[in-house]
Amino acid sequence: MKKIFAFPVFLATVGVLLAGVSACAADSTETTIKKLIEPRLGEGAKVSAVTKTPYSGLYEVQVDGDVIYTDAKAQYLFIGRVVDAQTYRDYTKEKIQAINKVPFSDLPLDLAIKTVKGNGQRVIAVFEDPNCGYCKRFHQTTLSEIDNVTMYTFQYNILSQDSIEKSRNIWCAANPAQAWRDWMESGKEAPAAAASCTAPHEKVLALGQKMKVTGTPTIIFSDGSRIPGAIDAKGLEQKFATLK
Repeated sequence: MKKIFAFPVFLATVGVLLAGVSACAADSTETTIKKLIEPRLGEGAKVSAVTKTPYSGLYEVQVDGDVIYTDAKAQYLFIGRVVDAQTYRDYTKEKIQAINKVPFSDLPLDLAIKTVKGNGQRVIAVFEDPNCGYCKRFHQTTLSEIDNVTMYTFQYNILSQDSIEKSRNIWCAANPAQAWRDWMESGKEAPAAAASCTAPHEKVLALGQKMKVTGTPTIIFSDGSRIPGAIDAKGLEQKFATLK
């Protein structure tokens, strides 16, 4: 009887040991990939995670808020999107959105211009440059058709030196929200700001860089997800509907 019961116990023990060896092997592979691939991605590139995927033996490499893929020996790089051929589900897009989420409550809203339309129940934050044509189109078309939204505008001056001066004049205006709308919707410039007025340009620039905001407009939603680039009113309403 002892032998009969000992045998399955022995098998279970071996199973646990093999599982441990397998996990260690996986960890070793991922650690090796990270060590091999990081120097090949260019100076300053930082790999934050390496994970084996369930498709085609690829390993997912998270680097600087983006996702690329490699093989188990880190000999090849696969730069692009993994999409389900039947459902067209974009696994790469989903992962990039997930790793770049920022808790909305963590945003320093005191560095933004606040604009309220209607009851203001729906909330977004937008990184914009005063010289951004797509930002102006976003105001002139999308926002003109949307109501009941509170928008926090972070003046993200990345297009030209002139952007810094325009943003400062608007920030220092008596009514910054109105001055921003006037400029983005009709090109009406705000008066030159007093020399004593300081806009939070450097702080917003550092914030955007930390969040890996690479273009304007970039829209941040209450769930921390983002949309890079302009979006039409229908698309924005559809996005709001998913947040309810």
